[in-house]
Amino acid sequence: MPSNGSQSSSAAFPSISSPSSATAAAAAGILHSSSFRVPSSSSSMFSTPFVLTFSLLLSLPILFLLAPRILPPRLSSVPISPSDELEDLSLFRRASATPTTRLPSSFSHLAASKPKLKIAFLFLTNSDLQFAPLWEKFFRPPSAKSLYNIYVHADPTVNVTSPGGVFEGKFIEHAKRTYRASPTLISATRRLLATAILDDPANAFFAVISQHCIPLHSFKFVYHSLLKSRSFDFSSGDPDASTQYGIRLQYKSFIEVISDEPRLWKRYVARGRYAMMPEVPFEDFRVGSQFFVLTRRHALMVIKDRRLWKKFRMPCYREDECYPEEHYFPTLLSMQDPKGCTQYTLTKVNWTGTVNGHPYTYKKSEISPELIQGLRESKYSSSYLFARKFAPDCLAPLLKIADKVIFRD
Repeated sequence: MPSNGSQSSSAAFPSISSPSSATAAAAAGILHSSSFRVPSSSSSMFSTPFVLTFSLLLSLPILFLLAPRILPPRLSSVPISPSDELEDLSLFRRASATPTTRLPSSFSHLAASKPKLKIAFLFLTNSDLQFAPLWEKFFRPPSAKSLYNIYVHADPTVNVTSPGGVFEGKFIEHAKRTYRASPTLISATRRLLATAILDDPANAFFAVISQHCIPLHSFKFVYHSLLKSRSFDFSSGDPDASTQYGIRLQYKSFIEVISDEPRLWKRYVARGRYAMMPEVPFEDFRVGSQFFVLTRRHALMVIKDRRLWKKFRMPCYREDECYPEEHYFPTLLSMQDPKGCTQYTLTKVNWTGTVNGHPYTYKKSEISPELIQGLRESKYSSSYLFARKFAPDCLAPLLKIADKVIFRD
């Protein structure tokens, strides 16, 4: 305050109470001597406005460094509304109450009845399904008709046209708007999982597919690989140890789980250094592809989760490091059931020449039998089953080689 300044001046030069008037006069002379007079410019330098301005300038760099830790993060996208959250919770609770929670973890008592387990194909899109004609061929064999279900989550703010055919009537009614690199993609995937769980108790595997994905094999090959083959997954060890009467007793989710990605720490602190604690310590934080194939047991784990979701739904202040859809699923399943995950995905992606976080997009001129054969090659399983990302004009050349290459196993 201004009064403090005058007080400090008095304190600096106190009046001298002395019995000798000569001494007092000498002191007064010293105080008024020109050689010791404080210039007027110096007095203004230490005035209150100057001090406040100078302090503010000094504090700006400190605020810049500490703001991410002490201030709320700037929203990287439109947050999930409370009404959407409540609607999702209602859906998840209904799906969690389904009685068939053990499928397909144990089938020793079902060998005689030969149950027709199904694969739920979950299409997550914000544009038209450009490769619907190719998927139509994939689902076309009569023998496949009772072995799959299709569910489509289409962003309702985009005019996505139903391609008809096998996709007719497969668009889920409670779809919500989605944004890239945001928790909305987690919510959309959870809605698809919950809808498929509620719809058919025979859905045993849940494959998340994007509009840019294509199949690399026939439906017969995909179904056999996931539900019947004892040697498809190289991570399972001895195939004979997990079978009884020719029926597989245990299944794993094909989800990529990576713990040593170079930028993992930056992604972990994208919401704040301690924002994920204590539910998700850094040593449990994982990354992986958002396109995976889950068992029914793991699909139920995902829709039942509330604890980790409240952390991953938080907005980030670092948009360039915020990809919650690539972290939530591998982190959750790795923490709850690491041995039940293969640690790899069945969707082939080319990350060379990436642009703005997007994988390489194959062009029309690159489509060939050799490309399909190369995309199938995997060191983790007998083959990749799906691949992305393809430009829309790749459809015509893909259809030309579909019957003779893609669907000929």
